[in-house]
Amino acid sequence: MNNGSVKDAYKEIFKSYENPSLEKHIQKIKELDTYLPYSSTFFCVTNTQDLSFEFISKNIKACLGVDENELKARGMRYFWSKMHPDDLELWLKALNELMNFTLNNTSIGDRKKMSYTWNYRLKNAKDNYVNVIQNTTPLEFDSDDKPIIGLAHYTVLDSKIKLDITATAKILNANSEYETIYFNNFSQKLLSDGISNRERDIIRLLLLNKSSKAIAENLNISSHTVDTHRRNILKKLNISSTGELVALLKLKNTII
Repeated sequence: MNNGSVKDAYKEIFKSYENPSLEKHIQKIKELDTYLPYSSTFFCVTNTQDLSFEFISKNIKACLGVDENELKARGMRYFWSKMHPDDLELWLKALNELMNFTLNNTSIGDRKKMSYTWNYRLKNAKDNYVNVIQNTTPLEFDSDDKPIIGLAHYTVLDSKIKLDITATAKILNANSEYETIYFNNFSQKLLSDGISNRERDIIRLLLLNKSSKAIAENLNISSHTVDTHRRNILKKLNISSTGELVALLKLKNTII
């Protein structure tokens, strides 16, 4: 797939009709960026309507060796030109399914509480591919309540880490905990298709060394329900302990 085809497909996914004001968002983000230390993460304000970056944090230089002013001037097309060619079609499929899921399965009110995660490989300034995990939270919506402006947070990992192309949608619940409401692995299935979104949330919290009691509090369910889910997870994956589950997922570097 060439870069022109990527542009056309991407614009079709995010086809929009308005141009919301971003001044208040960008001003706050600029203030925050001034105080953030250099690290393996950076963030941008993305505009899917005109395929531009409204803001790029300073850490992009440390993460990718890319000049923020050049990237801002050249926009998303330039960013895509650095993506691994084997990941392009899977990435576009992931974005399309996330958008369709949002429009068909979430209420207008809930869309402001959503968070989306996907990943791909990107070439850095040294011509080496690195893994990028992108998490985007919508900031503005068009007249059809489709998200078009987002705050995107990028984590850069070594290319030696093997990652499947996955996409996840989470919603912020009443306990300020993100719950998984959509997950798809576009490369291959590490976890069984029979694993539910609730079970994925429990697996994610187990990876953070949370106890059943803490998981119950985060997800607003009983400890007994958590323990039942844990037993079902072990049975579905044909493993004998939570420790084995955690070791398996860390070995496979699965994004939950």
